[in-house]
Amino acid sequence: MALIKSISGIRGTIGGRPEDNLTPLDVVKFASAYGTWLIRQEKAPKVVLGRDARLSGKMVSDIVSATLTGLGIDVLDLGLSTTPTVEFAVPLENAGGGIILTASHNPKQWNALKLLNEKGEFVSGDDGAEILKIAEEEDFLYAEVNKLGKYSTDETYIDKHIEHILGLELVDVEAIREANFKIAIDCVNSSGGIVVPKLLNALGVRTVAEFYCDPNGHFPHNPEPLPEHLTEICGEIERGDYDLGIVVDPDVDRLAFVSNDGTCFGEEYTLVAVADYVLKHTGGSTVSNLSSTRALRDVTEKHGFTYHSSAVGEVNVVNQMKAQDAVIGGEGNGGIIYPTSHYGRDALVGIGLFLSHLAKFGKPASLMRASYPNYHISKNKIDLTPDIDMESVLKEIEKKYQSHPVSTIDGVKIEFDKEWVHLRKSNTEPIIRIYSEADSESKANHLAQKIIQDIREIISLSVDERIS
Repeated sequence: MALIKSISGIRGTIGGRPEDNLTPLDVVKFASAYGTWLIRQEKAPKVVLGRDARLSGKMVSDIVSATLTGLGIDVLDLGLSTTPTVEFAVPLENAGGGIILTASHNPKQWNALKLLNEKGEFVSGDDGAEILKIAEEEDFLYAEVNKLGKYSTDETYIDKHIEHILGLELVDVEAIREANFKIAIDCVNSSGGIVVPKLLNALGVRTVAEFYCDPNGHFPHNPEPLPEHLTEICGEIERGDYDLGIVVDPDVDRLAFVSNDGTCFGEEYTLVAVADYVLKHTGGSTVSNLSSTRALRDVTEKHGFTYHSSAVGEVNVVNQMKAQDAVIGGEGNGGIIYPTSHYGRDALVGIGLFLSHLAKFGKPASLMRASYPNYHISKNKIDLTPDIDMESVLKEIEKKYQSHPVSTIDGVKIEFDKEWVHLRKSNTEPIIRIYSEADSESKANHLAQKIIQDIREIISLSVDERIS
């Protein structure tokens, strides 16, 4: 069905033919390339491995482990774990890198190898390109029998990760315990079903209603934590007596909340709320990607600090956070990056910070959400034929709106006072993604349609010129 190779890893659907799907041969090839890159970098010959609960996870994990040990690399397998837990473990183990087996929010037929460096951060674009080159050339040298790597397991890292979160200065366990929250959680039958209840218990939350917390890999609904997929937990909260709903994706790096009245807090506002709390206690700048809500900028400036944007992608956000010495950042998909903990999206850290914020706010979550600027993002795309020069289209849009503030660090983003539109070409298919934001849904949609019409006119003129 699909195999997608990128600088951040390889993902695809299980089964089928090599090079068309994520088959055992493709897993061996890509794990071999990563391991070979690690050896050539002269990094510690040790890799931390973890996986979410999707059905193919154990099979893929066994293949990756055997391949790496076949290269002479030691493997520490955390078993069922989370993306942030593996990121947390890599530097503590003095490992050369890590691999997380998860297709994140994709359905159960998908899986992926996400690649980390020795800091427990995603590999850079240059390193990812080098790994892809090694894979393409199949330039591998496996170890002799006396030099095979060792395989070991460690299932204690979830507990270590939780202890680390409890020790963060801004995670106020006493305030959370005293708030006596009643919380419902939806963990889509993946790793979050293990770790989120443990974390809430450690934070002193005594009443937790668990939905889909059996880590069996059978996702009960689309696992991406978007409002259209959260109708069941929203209904439960609306009918029940809860203070909050918590939803995570299969590998627990994305975080969404449901307010006490059963309405979605909005994944874009996960970062906004957590940043508001952090900025109240820690001065500094913030970062999100170009396609994230303007509300983070508004909240940052309200506290007297500076907001910065980055290209889309966690690696790009992290690089900008380091450059700006940001105290909090992330992505509008519910991804919280808190450098005091580590440079990776971490729903568990996000839960600790958000609950501390809510406990001290002293009012319902719905009122907290109402306290923030209310923006709406419209997400659209326009299909292009392969012969259309997408770079030329974007340049023409930039030229047309040159009188407005324009950013070209990742496609083209145009600002219209407090409204904006962001155009990016896809790396995998001939489409342009068009995100727009305004203070109402109708305005955001109107802005997107205006830009789409501009693109169609540019394409039409280009075709007419070729014909003439």
